Amino acid sequence: AAAPSAPAARAEDPDVEAVPLNRFRRVAAKRLTQSKREAPHFYLNREVDAEQLLAFRATLNEALAPSKVSVNDLVVKAAAVALREHPAVNVSFTEEELLFHKRVHVGVAVAVEDGLVVPVIRDADRKTITQISRETRELAGKAREGRLSPQEMSGGTFSVSNLGMFGVDSFSAVINPPEAAILAVGAVRDEPVVRDGQVVPGKRMALTLSVDHRATDGATAARFLDRLATLLQNPLLIVA
Repeated sequence: AAAPSAPAARAEDPDVEAVPLNRFRRVAAKRLTQSKREAPHFYLNREVDAEQLLAFRATLNEALAPSKVSVNDLVVKAAAVALREHPAVNVSFTEEELLFHKRVHVGVAVAVEDGLVVPVIRDADRKTITQISRETRELAGKAREGRLSPQEMSGGTFSVSNLGMFGVDSFSAVINPPEAAILAVGAVRDEPVVRDGQVVPGKRMALTLSVDHRATDGATAARFLDRLATLLQNPLLIVA
């Protein structure tokens, strides 16, 4: 076998600045490397019609002013409801057994200056959209200030990562162990769609579900994603 490559001689290169890894990046690197190495990922892609979702959000924000909810708040709530209805996705794999979680705790990926953290919204299926919105903002603020406690970043049973606000159309996220799945959410895009045989302006949003194949199978994950798409396209069902 070939010998491993020697590390770059960064100290001798004036064009290279060496910045030590902070705590967040060290933990993320370890966990995500472990995830990709140990968990056999598979990916399911789905585009949803986001027009009703945006209209529902506008109605909510008008009623709640000056408070506001985001598209991501609605996605988190919809995912939590879908997980409650599809408990075979709300699981964790171990070498000895499959753990079915009776509560739905959704991790929400938050970009911070030094990396990425995933605070957890506990019992997201039981909380209102406004509660989820308020708690997400509070946790995101604490994350950016470096004040999140270990308890606020642990215990998740599923995660949502949204890069739509950065203009990313779609992407595949790495599962956050010991969770069995993570949902990647892209930007809402203006695209032509066909309605009643006519091409009209529409709103589309791409979802990618990354799944640990040891924990669940493709058909089970597909049913979950289909229900999630139904909830997002008929957002009144989220609060029904």
